[in-house]
Amino acid sequence: MLLCDTHADTLYALAMHPGAAADITAEKLRKGGVSAQTFALYVGGDPDLRAVAAAFDKMFAQEERLRQNGWKRLDDYRDAVDGECAYVLSVEGCDLLDGKLDLLPMWRQKGVRMAAITWNYANSLGTPAKIDQQKPLTAFGREAAKEMQHLGIAPDTSHLSDRGFWDLLEMGLRPLASHSCCRALCDHPRNLTDDQLRALFEAGGYIGVNFYPYFLSADGKADLDTVCDHVCQLMDLGGEKHVGFGSDFDGIEVKPRGLAGPQDFPALLERLRQRGLTEDLIEGIAGRNLLAYYGRIDPRP
Repeated sequence: MLLCDTHADTLYALAMHPGAAADITAEKLRKGGVSAQTFALYVGGDPDLRAVAAAFDKMFAQEERLRQNGWKRLDDYRDAVDGECAYVLSVEGCDLLDGKLDLLPMWRQKGVRMAAITWNYANSLGTPAKIDQQKPLTAFGREAAKEMQHLGIAPDTSHLSDRGFWDLLEMGLRPLASHSCCRALCDHPRNLTDDQLRALFEAGGYIGVNFYPYFLSADGKADLDTVCDHVCQLMDLGGEKHVGFGSDFDGIEVKPRGLAGPQDFPALLERLRQRGLTEDLIEGIAGRNLLAYYGRIDPRP
């Protein structure tokens, strides 16, 4: 079974906290059966673009070290192989575009396959949910999102304002939410409403369920069943072919009980079986749905 995860901050953790224990290691990915792990190039805690550029340079250096140490980078999730462990790159926060599109083809050449419009800072593309849910995409944000999808880089709505989310759909794009949950189950601005989720699925989009306990429950207490609650809610909204996992490992300081790292994915899949999901649905959630999503935004010849 192919297993994919659409978000982790491992490159940032390696670059900024060298020597610290990481949630994600090659051994843990193999133990969990993860075929394609997404590593985000995260803008970091300083909104100054010089600091962001320096952080990206450090993360690209870490990524180069991974490849030198035998890690395999995929250019496409559809190249993932069951039983093998590889990674794909994403961008979390398009601050560096800064009103120019020049970086997008370069990112695509380096293997970036999704890009979050914002992190928690407003930028030249749009405004995050944390600041103002009613702020739309900028004119440049619309142009950039179109170019992303044209290049096969999925426009990522995680962190984006509600209005920005709707702008993407009204433009006829097929975005994803790489690491978000259901607002109906946990009323947090980082999560999506039922109306947003239905529209995302109808548009052919995708969502990776985030494992951060404070996005899963109001009191921040979560376990395998809490994650399953969000998966089942998404299925009820029409997401059978549009749902997967976006763990946020190495970017969250607490995890659900029983889900400390990628080594625990088998336990989560087993809990979904116990909740009554068929093997076909589970294989879709594990990875097949993500591969199908990329087939919709970037068809192969």
